[in-house]
Amino acid sequence: MSKGSNWGELPALVLTNLFQYLDYHDRLQASAVCWHWRSVIFQPRFFKGIHFDVARENNKKNSFFLQSLAHIISAAKISFDSCNLYDVELATEILYKLSKSSCLSSLSLQPKYATLVTPGRFYSEEEWNYIYKLFVEPIKALLGRPNPPLKELDLGCSEILTLHAADFLNSCPRPQFLQRLGFASVKQDPSHYALSAIEPTLFEKCQALQQLSLDYDTMCDEFLQTLQLLPLRRLTIHVHGLDEEHPGISEGAWATFCAKNPQTELHLTLVCAYEAVDILHSHILRPSMPLSHLKVLFCERINCDALEYLSRYYKETLKSMIWVDSMRIQEYRNIMELVLRTEQDPLVMMAWRCKKLEEIVIHGYVLDPHNLVGISRLRGRDLKVLEVSRIDLSMPSVMMTPFIEEISTQLGQKWAPLDPKTLPAALGFYPVSDDVRDQYILRYIRNGSST
Repeated sequence: MSKGSNWGELPALVLTNLFQYLDYHDRLQASAVCWHWRSVIFQPRFFKGIHFDVARENNKKNSFFLQSLAHIISAAKISFDSCNLYDVELATEILYKLSKSSCLSSLSLQPKYATLVTPGRFYSEEEWNYIYKLFVEPIKALLGRPNPPLKELDLGCSEILTLHAADFLNSCPRPQFLQRLGFASVKQDPSHYALSAIEPTLFEKCQALQQLSLDYDTMCDEFLQTLQLLPLRRLTIHVHGLDEEHPGISEGAWATFCAKNPQTELHLTLVCAYEAVDILHSHILRPSMPLSHLKVLFCERINCDALEYLSRYYKETLKSMIWVDSMRIQEYRNIMELVLRTEQDPLVMMAWRCKKLEEIVIHGYVLDPHNLVGISRLRGRDLKVLEVSRIDLSMPSVMMTPFIEEISTQLGQKWAPLDPKTLPAALGFYPVSDDVRDQYILRYIRNGSST
C-alpha cells in the first residue's frame, strides 16, 4: 500500500478476514482504530453471546449492547437482583427487546435469589399477572418464532417462572430443535410451595433434547418412560419437600431408562430438603439410577446410610459427591461419631469402591484426618477436588502438618482444609438470611461441579 493510503478505507471484507485471526480482546482493540473498523466488528460471527449484568451502574453498557448487538447475537444471559424491583423491571425490558431478535437461539435467566420480587403479594393474582406479562409473554414470543427456533432455555431455578414450564412448551411450534431446558427450581419455602404440572407428553417431540432439569415433584415412572425416548446426556433433578402422595420412581423404571439411555448422567440435588434427606436412601435413590453427581445443600443432616448406599450401588457411575451445611446448625457435627456406629467411614468406602469419583466436598461436618489420608491414597491423582473445612478439632494444628503433606503428595497438588474464617457467610457459624443462603445455593448449582 502506498504511503498516502488511508487505512480507514480498507474494504469490509478484508477487515472481516483480518479480524477472524484475532482473539476477542485483540479484535476489540483493533476495532477502535476508526469508525469504519468499528462498524465491521458488529457481525454475528464475532459476537456469539452477551451477558447482561443488570445493575444501575451497567445501564449505559447494557443499552449499548441492546442497541448494537441484540439483533445479531445467538445467545444471551441476563443476571439480575431478583429482590430489587428496579432491577427486575430493567431485566424485563432487556427480555422484551431480545424477544424481537431474529437470531437468538439461547436464553438464560439468572436471578440472584430464589425470590422474584413483584408489586403483589406472593402467589397472589396480581403477582401472577405481573410475572406473566413481563416474563412469560416475551419468553413465549421467543419460543413461538418459526425461525430461528430457540434451542436453549434456562429459567435460572426461579420458582415462579418454572410454574409456567408447560406454557412454554405448549407455545413452542418446533420442539424438535430444543437441546437444553432448565425447568428445575429452588423454593422460597421448601416446606410449602405450589406444584408445577407438566404433562410428560409435552416432551415427546423434543427429539434433540440433550440436557434437562426438573423438580422431583413432577417425576414419576410415566414421565421417565417418555424421557427415555430422548437423546439425553444429562438429567438434573432437584428435590425439595416430599409429598406423601408422590409415587416416586421405581427401580424398574430406572432400569429400563438406563438400558435405553446408557449415555445419560443423572445429577441429583437436594436443596433444603429437611425431610427428604432422612429417607434419601430408602425412597429416592434406586440401584439402577445412572447417578453421577449428588449435591445435598443445607439439609441440616448427614445421612450415613445414604453415603453407604452411594458406594454400594454407584461404583461405575459416581463422579461427584457434595454435602454442604453451615457450621452453626448443630454444635457437634462429627462424622467420626457416625463411623463408630457403622464401624467404617462411608467416605473411605466411597473412595475405595467408586472408580470414577473425582470430587468430594464436605462442609459443616468434622472429619478425621486419618480417613482423609485414606481417601487421598485410594483415589490418588484421580481425585481432582477434595474440599473440607472442619477437621478433628481436638488435634493441635502442629500435628496436622504431616497429614496435609501426605494428602498433598497423594493428590499431586498442594492441599489444605479451607480456613473457617474465610468461608462464605452461608457456611459460617453466624446466622444469615435466607437470601444469603439462596444466593450461595444458586451460584453453586449454576457453577456445577468441577468434574
